[in-house]
Amino acid sequence: MKYRKKGIKREHHIIKGFEELLEELVKLGLVKSVIPGRITTTPKGVGGKYRITYQYDTEAGAKLLLKKGSTVQEAFVITDRREELKKFIKEKYGK
Repeated sequence: MKYRKKGIKREHHIIKGFEELLEELVKLGLVKSVIPGRITTTPKGVGGKYRITYQYDTEAGAKLLLKKGSTVQEAFVITDRREELKKFIKEKYGK
């Protein structure tokens, strides 16, 4: 696994500060693997707190949105513990 480290695919960048949060999900066993997607930024908005949103179920797991200020990144996770992951994200990040 050339680009994997601690369950996270490292071929693409991850928004600064989210790497540790994603590693925590792997360490807790809530996800088996993370595949980060494209990062998009809007010109408005600066700073802001870190937020993770559970978007929807996928065939192999779920799609999450990682947000910091006006920067957003998709992250696809492989998991068979969707409900536990949803609950954890809602309790810890409020969404």
